[in-house]
Amino acid sequence: MNREVVRIDEVTLFELLTIASLFLVALVGTIIAYQAYRGYRRNDASSMLYLAIGLLLLTLCPFLVNVVMTTFVSADQIVIALLENVSRLLGLGAITYSLYGRH
Repeated sequence: MNREVVRIDEVTLFELLTIASLFLVALVGTIIAYQAYRGYRRNDASSMLYLAIGLLLLTLCPFLVNVVMTTFVSADQIVIALLENVSRLLGLGAITYSLYGRH
């Protein structure tokens, strides 16, 4: 697969805003997940641990999958989208378990 280098001054405003928003989603999701993890440690509530894991799988992991797969691995966009969506689905499953599961 032939990789082209994209210069930052050649990126459209829409592409730049898209990348920035994806980064912010990952950052804010990670901060909230960290707070949930602190709640788990403070109160020994396993539901908070599942919430933290779910938030990371929902926000940070798809971002990392996209960055790693597009930067370091020659993968098709369909494979990247599949891995991102699997991560999101697992994240939603963990959040659902944190709310309704027996702990």
